[in-house]
Amino acid sequence: MPLSRRIALGTAVVGAVALVPSGPAPAAVPATDGRQQEYAAAATEFGVPESVLLAVSYLESRWDTNAGTPSTSGGYGPMHLTDFDHLDGLAGQPHEHGEDRRGDSARPAAPPHPSGTDSGTTADGQRAAPAPGTQTLDTAATLTGVDERALRTEPAVNIRGGAALLASYQKALTGPTGLQSDPAAWYGAVARYAGSDSADAARTFADEVYRTITEGATRTTDDGHRITLAAHPGLVPARSWLDRLGLRTPARPDGLECPRDISCEWIPAPYQAFGDGDYGNHDLSDRPGRQKIEYIVIHDTEGSYDTTLRLVQDPTYVSWQYTLRSADGHIAQHVKGKDVAWHAGNWYVNAKAIGLEHEGYAAQGTWYTEAMYRTSAKLVRYLADRYDIPLDRQHIIGHDNVPGILPANVRGMHWDPGPYWDWSHYFDLLRAPFWGTGTSRTGLVTIDPDLATNRPAFTGCDTAGVPCPARGSSSVILRSAPAADAPLVNDIALRPDGTPNTMHISDHGARASAGQTYAVAGRQGDWTAIWYLGQKAWFHNPAANPTAKWSIGLVATPKPGRATIPVYGRAYPEAAAYPAGVPYQTVTPLQYTLSAGQRYAVGNLLPSEYYRATTFDGSSPGDWTVIRGDTRYVQIQFGHRIMYVNADDVRLLLSPIGAPG
Repeated sequence: MPLSRRIALGTAVVGAVALVPSGPAPAAVPATDGRQQEYAAAATEFGVPESVLLAVSYLESRWDTNAGTPSTSGGYGPMHLTDFDHLDGLAGQPHEHGEDRRGDSARPAAPPHPSGTDSGTTADGQRAAPAPGTQTLDTAATLTGVDERALRTEPAVNIRGGAALLASYQKALTGPTGLQSDPAAWYGAVARYAGSDSADAARTFADEVYRTITEGATRTTDDGHRITLAAHPGLVPARSWLDRLGLRTPARPDGLECPRDISCEWIPAPYQAFGDGDYGNHDLSDRPGRQKIEYIVIHDTEGSYDTTLRLVQDPTYVSWQYTLRSADGHIAQHVKGKDVAWHAGNWYVNAKAIGLEHEGYAAQGTWYTEAMYRTSAKLVRYLADRYDIPLDRQHIIGHDNVPGILPANVRGMHWDPGPYWDWSHYFDLLRAPFWGTGTSRTGLVTIDPDLATNRPAFTGCDTAGVPCPARGSSSVILRSAPAADAPLVNDIALRPDGTPNTMHISDHGARASAGQTYAVAGRQGDWTAIWYLGQKAWFHNPAANPTAKWSIGLVATPKPGRATIPVYGRAYPEAAAYPAGVPYQTVTPLQYTLSAGQRYAVGNLLPSEYYRATTFDGSSPGDWTVIRGDTRYVQIQFGHRIMYVNADDVRLLLSPIGAPG
């Protein structure tokens, strides 16, 4: 394995330190009164095997209540009872300055995201019909005889509603019913619960439910209840019941780049010329033969699944490789992995990345379904294996971790999937959990708060200045001193006047996210300082309830004699590398300063590359070629976003025993 694949792990010494597994601490003292009993009572009342009821609920919500707030597909409560009417009220967050999703200064900017798209209307402004699976709450109200408000907000009532739905689906299939009926024979009812309109999507959902039954699960919910589903390792689901649903069976085209065990279809993004040298909505290439793919970028759609599909099929808009549906995790592929989609706002990253758009809204206080997390993780594992991409937070990044290409672009970069995306759980599903590989003296720290109890007081999810719903977050807040009332740190690119950043939901200039690794800059009591955007940034990290794990690995620091070194948003070659007729893309530093004595965690060692693609047919000099230089770059975790430094400017050191503290 080359050094660039090992540096984040510190493999030279990892065998000498203890590994501490990831996993959230209990949100509260487990309740003894009753959520488990509420599932048991609902199963008994409606004649549903308790294992089936628990596993369906786990696949929808991981048994969480989410404080009565809806999911990104309008689902409520532990059973994810859906209400299409809710979707009318959701709209994407505007991005104040916009972002050129292509991110290539050699071409005109790509069209901006149409913020505020109404997810409940069609392209001509008419109200859309409910999609499959988007309206089950009213049916549950009829079956149980309770009002819809209670089904949304009261967990026990919501669980009853889900049990009633499952029982009604089983009865419609004329399957065996009753608490003691064979769980394997409920496969058809479980598949229908997904709300999918195709057999492969329903099967994918049902298979994950039955995998949960066979493996079992135990966790503490977001409102403090300890729930256990005992493992049933010998259970074999009767998949023939799926045929009775009469769902369509879409053809799976050759060359579809998805694992076989998930629901996936091909909905191509158009490659089209407009005249006058303009074209859209992506670029052709031949990756990884032409250029190595280094990143998978996680986005959210800021619109409904159907709206997102309409956008990616617009040749005048932008593109990404995949869109994932919230309700059941179904996936549409739009751009082949060999080609370059326009999604991340940074051409260096786009040329070396695959983009995944997840149906959701970063600021709405909504939650992402377990079904979507699971299919996304399966897809990312498949892509990581196919393209040799390490499963770590230096390579599996959010759109909010992508740097601006030039100083003027930094402020307009997007911040999805936002602080509510559960990175720790996502990496557990990727089978690459965050590990502690050191002690408080080994120099690095990997952010990993307990999502259930880590609830920063964000504002502006719906209305500026108004507190967001109290909910778990994968982000920790960074302050200028080790005190809860100290001002937040400053991101000079977002706030050039030097004032502190804020708790507004989109203002990520003073936060670090789960899985990101930073160099330790100091410790004081329950507080840990990290080097962040050229300054010390403090976060609360008490030993009794830590929000991070001690790590070991490589750090970058300026070479002796250099007071400061520049930081870049793209790793482009030097001028001499460009052939005649191809304009030089200036290597311009960003507005940050990396000073002597500071250290930043290293994520990768990278060549200098520029993929030249400016014409529809590759007719411009140098088009459809990768220009490579002698300059090499080091990717570092400089702030919330990754950035790059010239390898000639830094020393790479193994994070030392006896680090600051």
